Amino acid sequence: MLLDRRIGSHTKTSGGLAKAALPYVDAAGSETLQVYVSNSRGWALPPGDPKQDTLFRDGIGERGLPAYIHASLLVNLGSPTELTVERSVATLAHSLERGRAIGASAVVYHAGSAVDAEHEAKALHQLREALLPLLDDAAARGLPKLLVEPSAGGGRSLASKVQDLGPYLAAVERHPWLGVCFDTCHAWAAGHDLATPGGMTATLDALIATVGPDRLLLIHANDSKDECGSTRDRHETIGQGRIGTAAFAELMTHPATAGIPVIVETPSVEHEGHAADIALLKSLR
Repeated sequence: MLLDRRIGSHTKTSGGLAKAALPYVDAAGSETLQVYVSNSRGWALPPGDPKQDTLFRDGIGERGLPAYIHASLLVNLGSPTELTVERSVATLAHSLERGRAIGASAVVYHAGSAVDAEHEAKALHQLREALLPLLDDAAARGLPKLLVEPSAGGGRSLASKVQDLGPYLAAVERHPWLGVCFDTCHAWAAGHDLATPGGMTATLDALIATVGPDRLLLIHANDSKDECGSTRDRHETIGQGRIGTAAFAELMTHPATAGIPVIVETPSVEHEGHAADIALLKSLR
């Protein structure tokens, strides 16, 4: 029987992709996982270790774990700086190739920002020019899908509120190879009041109304250290932040999340913290 709403965490890879990640997911009780395949705050594009790639791919296959890649946090396809856009495209192309090598289902990246007011009018056209070729190539070659993750807001973001995904998807002709990753902390920071009873449900309803029923492919479940609308992306242990456990109960039972993997990105030095968050979400499932 297929698990509904598989729950796992962002998983460490330091010391070797398979060597580090597989024991981590076993200890945390993960049913899915997310990894970086390059520096989260750098532009270097490492080739990977073929032996570790094979061990990882075989390991997640044996465990039945869907795997996801999170691209570098520097990626910004809306940037007014040409070099940043070039590096962003190269980073996403690298992540897609690495995704195929390790058996990942999709690559998550942040929606990006126009940065300044003068560039705002051009940013979505620039997004189209940068992203469409990547999507076309990935679809033609059967590479993993790309998943856009709305930001926490601020800085002239291209998408932070879930309704912003309408123009964002329209800019790339609602390309079938572009999915959505919904992050609870980002949505809260962008101004969606998830903590009010019914707030998470209303936000998910608005998301599906905007993007359609088949576009949501991954969820990042994170509580927040800050107030709603703060535009601050500071994750907190689930149930210990401003969003609260009741909102995550709504998340885990909403029809739109049925069958969608859930990744925890809460603060955790070792697997124990993630194990507790995963266990809590399983109890709400």
